[in-house]
Amino acid sequence: MLSRSEIQGEKNLAEFLVQMDNYAPIIPEALTDYYLAQAGFECSDVRIKRLLALATQKFISDVATDAFQYNRIRQQASKEKKFHSKDRKTVLSMEDLTAALAEYGVNIKKPDYFS
Repeated sequence: MLSRSEIQGEKNLAEFLVQMDNYAPIIPEALTDYYLAQAGFECSDVRIKRLLALATQKFISDVATDAFQYNRIRQQASKEKKFHSKDRKTVLSMEDLTAALAEYGVNIKKPDYFS
């Protein structure tokens, strides 16, 4: 027998999946389908694919935000340079991206013999 919280959770999930019918993810469905097929994932339910695209979008957003924060910390640490912040554009560097992805357990560092 399901508890009250489990029933409420299933109801919320069902409502969320209904909302996914009208949701157009930022990541194109063709791209999502391609990478899901590459991973061996087979599903005919478009809502599930959109849910995975939404999760991917959230992950990319979180990584980009973290990389931006690493960039800001690095820029503040090197304030002795005579550049004003409005004169410089923020550029995503591999150093910042590597640090941000490391928080999620993704290692993109080059092996030491390439350094």
